[in-house]
Amino acid sequence: MDHAELTTEQVLKRDIPWETYMTTKLITGTCLQLLRRYDKRSESHRSQLLDDDGPAYVQVFVGILRDIFKEETVEYVLALIDEMLAANPKRARLFHDGTIVDKDIYEPFLRLLWKGNWFIQEKSCKILALIVSARPKPQDGTVANGEASNSKRKITTIDDVLKGLVEWLCAQLKKPSHPSRGIPTAVNCLATLLKEPVVRSSFVQLDGVKLLVPLISPASTQQSIQLLYETCLCIWLLSYYEPAIEYLATSRTLPRLIEVVKSSTKEKVVRVVVLTLRNLLSKGTFGAQMVDLGLPQIVQSLKAQAWSDEDLLEGLNQLEEGLKDNIKKLSSFDKYKQEVLLGHLDWSPMHKDPIFWRENVTNFEENDFQILRVLITILDTSTDPRALAVACFDISQFVQQHPAGRIIVTDLKAKERVMKLMN
Repeated sequence: MDHAELTTEQVLKRDIPWETYMTTKLITGTCLQLLRRYDKRSESHRSQLLDDDGPAYVQVFVGILRDIFKEETVEYVLALIDEMLAANPKRARLFHDGTIVDKDIYEPFLRLLWKGNWFIQEKSCKILALIVSARPKPQDGTVANGEASNSKRKITTIDDVLKGLVEWLCAQLKKPSHPSRGIPTAVNCLATLLKEPVVRSSFVQLDGVKLLVPLISPASTQQSIQLLYETCLCIWLLSYYEPAIEYLATSRTLPRLIEVVKSSTKEKVVRVVVLTLRNLLSKGTFGAQMVDLGLPQIVQSLKAQAWSDEDLLEGLNQLEEGLKDNIKKLSSFDKYKQEVLLGHLDWSPMHKDPIFWRENVTNFEENDFQILRVLITILDTSTDPRALAVACFDISQFVQQHPAGRIIVTDLKAKERVMKLMN
């Protein structure tokens, strides 16, 4: 059977020869007793065993993964752990119980990430992410497994685990082991793990940010919406981390986030993008870029929709205020540019201010006379008499103030358009 398509249910239908493993001394008699009590029993029965003796079962499972390499058995034990954690994710704390003798609980899962087939890789990744997230933090006054030990054997430290996990996750984003599940699995784990400072720094060092950016694009199916949501969740977590913000600033992250927020109807997606934009607003040139990309208008239309999420509504208000402050800070030409690019032409004071035209006429040359071209497009497309009047006036000012104004405007065929309007 194709291991890529194996399910936990299929794996758990197997019969594993535990007695043979005891005969060959790969497991102890105690292990065998525990397994016989647990294996193939009802969920309520297994649940009771885990409540009574959880750490002992964890010790058995980790021991098997460390000592037995037969693929079918490894898959089976991973499926047992996966099932146990899926029923109650809080059971991940059992792996950090003080009574567990084997302090190196992480090593088998970390090794299997790189060595196993897709079923083994996916389960190891999910289980590791849960175990790592459930570890007691140092302030709890306890030492989590893998944090320290007096044993002579080199122990897998928590930093080793997190770095190893991030390497595997980045490898999946670059070249997935499974065509449809590799990337969603990696992003799902990252959305949990990027809360960890070590993970953020490793992820940035491995150039992970640019691997996420292409995944930020409008989604329509249920699966693609979930992947988009978790990707945006990763970007939101990274927006709290300065070195990651530098990467976000030099990539196409911002236009993509704005495209998503403009077209998405899924509240959780809109919320996480709005909160990310709010975090980035005050950083570097993000504020000015957001204004350039027309975010103020998008925020207005989002505010007009009926959202129920308090965080989203508060985020939209904060974003609106922050964008207003950014617009205030813009130079007069930046403000003018905004007005033209958004097509909101009105008789604001700068249009008739001779000093504005004298000081800024050469700025019209930027991006191959982009602003002038937009003014000419407004003449073609707008039906608002005021916008048309302002556009005609501004083109005439450009002709008067720019040394080659008349030639440029003639080349861009603006004269015919003005004449047509006058008729």
